[in-house]
Amino acid sequence: MHTYYKGCWNLSGIHERSSSMLKQWSLGKVSQEDAPIRRLKWGTASLIVRAHVTPIVLPMVHSGFEEVMPEKFFLDRRPPFPLCNKKIKIMIGQPLEFDIPKMTELAISKSSGDVFSSTTTSRGWPVISFYGLDLDEAAQRYLYSSISEEIQSAMEELRSSLK
Repeated sequence: MHTYYKGCWNLSGIHERSSSMLKQWSLGKVSQEDAPIRRLKWGTASLIVRAHVTPIVLPMVHSGFEEVMPEKFFLDRRPPFPLCNKKIKIMIGQPLEFDIPKMTELAISKSSGDVFSSTTTSRGWPVISFYGLDLDEAAQRYLYSSISEEIQSAMEELRSSLK
């Protein structure tokens, strides 16, 4: 998945004065099995929420790299160099845009009356403010999981179409 940021933003020491691209590999590892995409971590969602300008997320999946650098090639070892003449497929999905103010309001309303939020162990997340609204830990969890699920769904749809 690629996240494209337009405009000026400053987050975690990253400062860009012009349009730029930030690559965010949300799975954090190379997965060589043909299986459904696992739950995404919330770091990507957190970056999206905290950005000064809401980014456009471009979901992307690929397959075939396991043929270029197989786990077991000769004597149960990887080849010393990438193999040639292998087919690689790359699928790029439709850009995802998030209405963060609306999603923030929904997260606050859903998390305030949610039985799950009151029974979930608090990890001591600080209350943060977005668009003049305070998000407690339960609201942040709801917001981050909603964004992550939407991205995961788009990526899984792309992965399914690779076959």
